[in-house]
Amino acid sequence: MVFGLIVTAAMALSPQEKPAANASETNAARRTQAKTIFESVCASCHGLDARGAERGPNIASRPEVVRKTDAELVKILADGRAAQGMPSFASYGPAKLSALVIYLRMLQGGHKESPLPGDPARGKELFFGKAKCAECHMVSSQGGFFAEDLSGFATRLGADEVRRVIVNPNKDLDPRRGLITIILADSTAFSGIVRNEDNFSLQLQTPDGKFHLLGKAQIVSLERAGSSAMPVDYGRTLSEKELGDVVSFLSRSAENARKKAAPSEEGDDE
Repeated sequence: MVFGLIVTAAMALSPQEKPAANASETNAARRTQAKTIFESVCASCHGLDARGAERGPNIASRPEVVRKTDAELVKILADGRAAQGMPSFASYGPAKLSALVIYLRMLQGGHKESPLPGDPARGKELFFGKAKCAECHMVSSQGGFFAEDLSGFATRLGADEVRRVIVNPNKDLDPRRGLITIILADSTAFSGIVRNEDNFSLQLQTPDGKFHLLGKAQIVSLERAGSSAMPVDYGRTLSEKELGDVVSFLSRSAENARKKAAPSEEGDDE
């Protein structure tokens, strides 16, 4: 009899009167849904573990994917990559796409917090001071723009890997992305990094930040240095403690950028 009264009362509750699921339950449900979406839609190309399959690349450990911010990955999902055969998933809505990225991060190793090897505040002083990183790189909209924006660089990299890139920037470097020197028919010489290129022209950015659009018919010599524009002597000019401070600054900046850029999981799907 008591059981019957409870059932009757529960059936009588209007949708407005039913207890709402708390945020953690909502997020857990969304992640479960994201796992289902990944396994039913993404895994056919990228594999159940995201490490690649016959039709799609490894997105679990490829550095160029791992280093992207959550917001960048959400945008890729929303826009698709038509040239690579990847459709747009914009119809799923921002909340589900965000949850899908969180599931991918789990496959990549999860958002693991690890102790910082140094002092982020001191690392910031070095980045914008003694180490001169900010002459080429930008973090949080501050610094130069000749080289890569490092705001989210350390998002998925451990401290040891970030340090390795700093002290050995030429390891595993694609020579097409390194410095080049160009000489024109009038003997004018330029050194810098190629930003855009087609069959007829080449856009070069020089260390002073300027862009130069050069017609290929004008170019008489193009030499690829096969090396990064980044100094290779940080292992000598910075102490171990200073390197740890810079690594900590980049790690903390990446975490802050991830938290700021990631869409709220509690928003509407529309």
